[in-house]
Amino acid sequence: MTRIVSLTVALLMFSSSLFAGDKREEARARACGEVLQEILDIPENIPPDLLNKAECVVVIPGTKKFAIGLGGSFGRGAMSCRTGSHYTGPWSAPALYALEGANIGLQLGGEETDFVLLVMNPKGVESLLKSKVKLGADAAAAAGPKGRDAAAATDVLMRAEILSYSRARGLFAGVSLEGSTLRQDNSANHKLYGRELSAKEIVSGKVAPPAAGEEMVATLRKHSPKNLSDPKSLHEVKKTGK
Repeated sequence: MTRIVSLTVALLMFSSSLFAGDKREEARARACGEVLQEILDIPENIPPDLLNKAECVVVIPGTKKFAIGLGGSFGRGAMSCRTGSHYTGPWSAPALYALEGANIGLQLGGEETDFVLLVMNPKGVESLLKSKVKLGADAAAAAGPKGRDAAAATDVLMRAEILSYSRARGLFAGVSLEGSTLRQDNSANHKLYGRELSAKEIVSGKVAPPAAGEEMVATLRKHSPKNLSDPKSLHEVKKTGK
């Protein structure tokens, strides 16, 4: 009898931990949508011209908005991409990602830091759909320009595959995350979607967003319904793989 009771308690605790894990991932996806909406409502936020040319957007919420979002030099968030073979379709369901590295810790300066990364071309997308990418090495990264600086930052935009921004203590600015790594959070995606899915499968457009991820997707579709990148460049990069 004692053994049966012990097994029952163990099963209940295991089930509770799984349920709690699912709730954490749902909270994480929901926080991404809330933070993205707040940032896009800030005057002088991410320049619309840049958002309209991004193939994917990664959001990493800060700890005070999401209890397990950032700790030390580790961040958890989500990425949504435009669907279709040339990234011209509607925004996808969010795939959960993890951001790691010393540079994250240096940028924090406190507990309330959010990050938004714009993936500016198909090559950058392909890099992020690998298991792990080092920003600045495997994918060219730069601090995202804002306001009037965006129009003047031609060289940065031509070189960078990923542009990064941060919001901390009410201040919004471009921030360098070179040296940090970004990877698919496969276990978290499993918990959120209830089955094994790669990030590539999730952002393909064939997977419906969970309820917790709908705000992030709806916000992107509202603020940037169309990809305004040069269609020729999208087709050429996809065709050649360069």
